[in-house]
Amino acid sequence: MSAIAQGTEATAVREAVSAAYAQRVSEDRKCCGGSEGAACGVGPEALGYTEEDVQRVPEGAAAPSYGCGNPLAFSGVQEGDTVVDLGSGAGFDLLIAAERVGPTGRVIGVDMTDAMIERARQNVATAGHTNVEVRKGLIEELPVESGAVDWIISNCVINLSPEKHRVFAEIARVLKPGGRMLISDIVADDLPAAVRNSLAALSGCVGGAISEAEYVAGLQAAGLVDVEVRQRTRYTCAELIGLAESLELTDASLGVEGIEGGLSQLAEGLDGKVASIAVHARKP
Repeated sequence: MSAIAQGTEATAVREAVSAAYAQRVSEDRKCCGGSEGAACGVGPEALGYTEEDVQRVPEGAAAPSYGCGNPLAFSGVQEGDTVVDLGSGAGFDLLIAAERVGPTGRVIGVDMTDAMIERARQNVATAGHTNVEVRKGLIEELPVESGAVDWIISNCVINLSPEKHRVFAEIARVLKPGGRMLISDIVADDLPAAVRNSLAALSGCVGGAISEAEYVAGLQAAGLVDVEVRQRTRYTCAELIGLAESLELTDASLGVEGIEGGLSQLAEGLDGKVASIAVHARKP
């Protein structure tokens, strides 16, 4: 594929993802549709957030932002740190990070979707934080100066990128020497073409997922070290069916119409092959 074709395809993917998330924030839907028990449509407690975390943020800040984990749960973010959140959404993790870094720290959110940026800025203002900034931009081309960041966090976003190698390179660029990242994301092995080619599945955190091995290798190739998967939760067939239903995926949209078992058989084949992970790395 030519560079122009690759660029055109990447732009189309970003436009589809941005449109999907703009709709979700307008409906207060969670990242993967909001179905009870879906892979990343569960409540905050199931993802490692405490009741105190939820109570600290304005009502409505968490609903579109629960993602697939808590990227702050296993981090060492401290007072005075500078933290960047890739794909900051409605700002839930931004507000929790703001509490962690305190008035001497700094939190920067980056998102490409205007509706999400507007909601995040409203939530930051409501919470009264003066140490949080939300910037419009791509996670493949961060609007952040080089070597300026202590921590990178992200919650179920990098799987959406059509150019993950660029994201990993940007993480390495903006981190300070010794800076670290802790990212919650979805990984998957052997996704069938029907899922890979579905924009709905992509926007739902699954279609663009790469394998855990590719994820780790990508971070290492970007020059990061101490790459470690600190938590892993594999999804069952039933949870994957719930996710597909929450995304309103059909046999026809997945190209399995007329095939015996259809969506159910597709989910059965992916049983245990889709997981959420928390991955850590450090810039040397």
